[in-house]
Amino acid sequence: MAEARDVTTTTDKSDDEFAKFDFSVSEIPCLHYQSVEAERLISCEKPVVLRDSRVISTAMKWSLDYLEANMGDSKCNVYSSQTGRFKYFDDKKAQTFPGFECPMQLNEMTFDEFVRKVREWKAGDRALYLQQALNDTVKPSIVRDFIGFDWDWLNFHQAKQKWGPLTSNLVLIAMGGNITPAHYDEQHNFFCQVEGRKRCILFHPDQFECLYPHPVSHPCDRQSQVDFDRPDFSRFPKFKHVKGWETIVHPGEILYIPMYWWHYIESAKSDTTTTSITFWYRSGPTPQEITWPLSVEQKIAVTRNIEKMLHDALKNTEEVRELLHMIVDGRYPCERWDHERPFTQ
Repeated sequence: MAEARDVTTTTDKSDDEFAKFDFSVSEIPCLHYQSVEAERLISCEKPVVLRDSRVISTAMKWSLDYLEANMGDSKCNVYSSQTGRFKYFDDKKAQTFPGFECPMQLNEMTFDEFVRKVREWKAGDRALYLQQALNDTVKPSIVRDFIGFDWDWLNFHQAKQKWGPLTSNLVLIAMGGNITPAHYDEQHNFFCQVEGRKRCILFHPDQFECLYPHPVSHPCDRQSQVDFDRPDFSRFPKFKHVKGWETIVHPGEILYIPMYWWHYIESAKSDTTTTSITFWYRSGPTPQEITWPLSVEQKIAVTRNIEKMLHDALKNTEEVRELLHMIVDGRYPCERWDHERPFTQ
């Protein structure tokens, strides 16, 4: 079990470890994993860093050497990027979307090959990011470690929050300095840190308007269009007002990332690699009775469904935009946009 750290040290960023941004951030609470307040935040679907747990204690020995010895000839999915930014995209949509350029490439290689490439990496080489499902392809020793996770704690929260099934566990091994740009997921995630440090900046779903997601029909659906390092305020003016929540996740800690919360994740530059394990859960069943006003999460779901329906009917992204303008422009009076007005109002 990782040594407990004081909650005041969660922003231990040196000047050159992580990127600098001008927008406002607050600190994500860091609490004992069994505390009443931690339980409350999870129940309210708010992010929290959980410390002092033994949820993945059997994986805390998963160094590169250990994994190489126990997964060496296993085939793994490894992404590569010339920029060190790993922006997810849908392969199927990418094949038909006009002019789309893949921001990263997927390669299949053995774990041995991945480790060799990481250790031989030099400036100018493509950055690497391994993302492998923990399934029946791994060796018996990894299976034993996996079985040794604190499933009682995980299953308790799954039942208490009335979440749907656990859909996948991924082991993520990033090179130092790797960045996963801001995006949101339609599942809940217990993001567990094994080795190295990751800076995580989260944004409440009510920041949707400030983060400008790609259209649902785009290969990078659920990804922000904004380049955080060089934001184009002429295209994305509301990004000036975005507000986030920040933490640095250390080995042995768990970050709860609620569904629909945006997250930007960056591995510390001085860490050769950072290793994480994810626990993805679907949302629970749709309530039988709907109450109004709708929550911001429900509004996002409605927005996505409308976009999908229009694109399926029109088969043309430009026509979707034109039709939405035709429906709204001049018909629904609107005051000047106020950045203090949340998406929920």
